[in-house]
Amino acid sequence: MSYYKTIDGNKYDGELIELADKLTSGAGDGRLSVADAEQVLEAVKDGNSYTDIEKETVAYLRDNYKWTTAADEWFRTEIRKWAATK
Repeated sequence: MSYYKTIDGNKYDGELIELADKLTSGAGDGRLSVADAEQVLEAVKDGNSYTDIEKETVAYLRDNYKWTTAADEWFRTEIRKWAATK
């Protein structure tokens, strides 16, 4: 697998896209739950930095995947807190 995934001419973090695809396929209603959001956040934090590609990918995930209201609020709060330390 390539580290990057190109969608509509933009480069994104392939690992994060694949994780979101895996979390939203199969069981459930196709939305990212708080538990899913925790996994996405851990994947973002794995390199202990917040790169421009990761920022673009997070924006893509927030715009193009369905999130529960609780997951969206939790993720936005947590990513902001963590990103402020980077």
